[in-house]
Amino acid sequence: MSLENSFRYFTARRDRIITLAARHAVPTISSDREFAAAGGLMSYSSSTMDSYWRAGVYAARILKGEKPADMPVERSTKFELVINLKAAKALGLEIPPKLLALADEVIE
Repeated sequence: MSLENSFRYFTARRDRIITLAARHAVPTISSDREFAAAGGLMSYSSSTMDSYWRAGVYAARILKGEKPADMPVERSTKFELVINLKAAKALGLEIPPKLLALADEVIE
């Protein structure tokens, strides 16, 4: 199974995975922000909005005449940490204050 297909497989089953993980008291950490928003413990990944912005900049450069083959490959520089405190409480976990301070979003 390709990485893309694996991502789709788990994303399509997000709610079931979160329900089973909660039932068995297993913390879930994902690269998909929606997992944390749906009840998972946390997510950490590159910023989707930043990736879209970079894609737009690349498209504009190409439309202005730059050759894609001459353009450097860029990697994400902005990452987002999302922590779900409700999930942490249900698991009996205490998130350290330093980690909470680093989070881009805390779901309560």
